Amino acid sequence: MSAGSERMGRFFSKLSTLSLWLAGIGLVVMTVMVAWQVFCRYVLNDSPSWTEPGAVMLMSWFIFLGAAIGVRENYHLGFDVLLYVLPKGGKKWLRMISDVVAFAFGIGMVWYGTQLIMLTWSTTLPSLGISGGWDYVPLVGGGVLVVLFTLERIVLRLSGVPIDDALDEAPPAEVAAEIDTANLKV
Repeated sequence: MSAGSERMGRFFSKLSTLSLWLAGIGLVVMTVMVAWQVFCRYVLNDSPSWTEPGAVMLMSWFIFLGAAIGVRENYHLGFDVLLYVLPKGGKKWLRMISDVVAFAFGIGMVWYGTQLIMLTWSTTLPSLGISGGWDYVPLVGGGVLVVLFTLERIVLRLSGVPIDDALDEAPPAEVAAEIDTANLKV
């Protein structure tokens, strides 16, 4: 692996970790906000108006941050069933197609999210007193991260870094056992 690839990997690893921490903090803060709303509604009989829209906005952030992290860690949707029947060379290209589709989806998130922000920026969320465009900022932020993380995967794969080797090591018998276990849980 080249020095540039290592620097890029460290940067994206730190960005992913930061995103994970922000998502986790957002989840905790949202939980506190909802608990405060329940306490105020049922104990004080006076529910604050800002807690629900604030909690929904925080939820948007940790959902989109978590989705982007899932892309970097290869937990996004893919062609898993086909991967088990293809030779190793075909798997590489199928994973590349999957990453290109995720990349295009991230571009769409940024593009359409930006349009939504521009359309709603002049409105005001009455309970929070902020622009309605802030509702869509998490969509754009998550989209930017999805684009960056898929671009990282594509660049590493094209430069010959074996990012998929760990995924190819599972023998079909173990995969079948995991599928059977998953079916038992349903």
